[in-house]
Amino acid sequence: MRPKSYAIANPPRPERAVLVGHVGRDGHDLPRSLEELRRLADTAGARVLGTITQRRGGVHPPTFIGKGKVAELKELAQETGADLAIFNDDLSPPQVRNLEKELDVKVVDRSELILDIFARRARTRESRLQVELAQLQYMLPRLTGMWKHLERQAAGIGTRGPGETQLETDRRFVREKIARLKDALKRVERERETQRRRRQQRFRAALVGYTNAGKSTLFNALTRADVFVEDRLFATLDATTRQMVSPERHLALVTDTVGFIRKLPHHLVASFHSTLVEAVEADLLLHVVDAADPDFRRQMQAVEGVLEGLLEEPRPTVLVFNKLDLVADEDFVAGLVAGYPGAFMVSARTGAGLDRLRAYVWEQAAGRPVGRASGAGRGAGSTRGEDS
Repeated sequence: MRPKSYAIANPPRPERAVLVGHVGRDGHDLPRSLEELRRLADTAGARVLGTITQRRGGVHPPTFIGKGKVAELKELAQETGADLAIFNDDLSPPQVRNLEKELDVKVVDRSELILDIFARRARTRESRLQVELAQLQYMLPRLTGMWKHLERQAAGIGTRGPGETQLETDRRFVREKIARLKDALKRVERERETQRRRRQQRFRAALVGYTNAGKSTLFNALTRADVFVEDRLFATLDATTRQMVSPERHLALVTDTVGFIRKLPHHLVASFHSTLVEAVEADLLLHVVDAADPDFRRQMQAVEGVLEGLLEEPRPTVLVFNKLDLVADEDFVAGLVAGYPGAFMVSARTGAGLDRLRAYVWEQAAGRPVGRASGAGRGAGSTRGEDS
């Protein structure tokens, strides 16, 4: 009897993409902004084959970029065999519709790309609810374009077409789904509030920062946890809380939070509010910065901008420059020390500087009542900050 043979399916090929940037929006920082867009595309599973940039003061309302640039983009897509054009800015529904008609490829803007990444990486029930809510809120004003092919051109009695009827049905369905998701998130938020009330007697520190600044690696090093770490954007979506144990066996709580990014879709900020509250209500914010990134100053500004929108009143914040093991220029490090007095210079990967940071956290916690560590084992216990 012959053994059974099993066909091995070929993995789906990654989508092939071209990137589109607008100098009028990003100015002299366009190269770095497009590099970030390339990394976002890579995180989403796309293979970037080329880039087009538009240099003009304003946008062309029908297609965002001018007619000549649209023709150039179409030629590049055909030459490279691209099936996706990713814009570094948000597009209106008519612009997407017009571009897809001209280019004959799928068109995605920056917000939709980030939403797709979040949808791929959402693991817990809460993060899935949050991402789905943001996606539906993004989709709702774009439904008209989806049903354009079914609309009738005439108007008046007897011309009410199936497209309009379906559009109204879809809008009602999406609004009802949004309402259900909001109710579900409110229930999750009440559960989180119960958890937070139990933690109020303990000192709480939260790691905040730009995506891929090394927050999760630092979190693992401080708490001896094992949360997922990957050298890609948005590796962490869920707020995770673990215990940090002092040499005297006192406990404090440290929370790892979702990373921020420039042009973060406002629907995501709103949907992830219950997760971000973990940072808002912390006694101390540790703003983690990737010291090895040439664009770290603008990344810091982006994080500060998001926090200003979340915080009703300022929270004690300290800068933690991470990834010092990747910085070879000693003069650069000396400049950071001089330019940011009070900041900590660490490498979460090698452990350099972490003892001083731990001592600082415990010094800040000294004035707050904290719990006592139970059990004989060393290291951190865990308090889950997410729904499984």
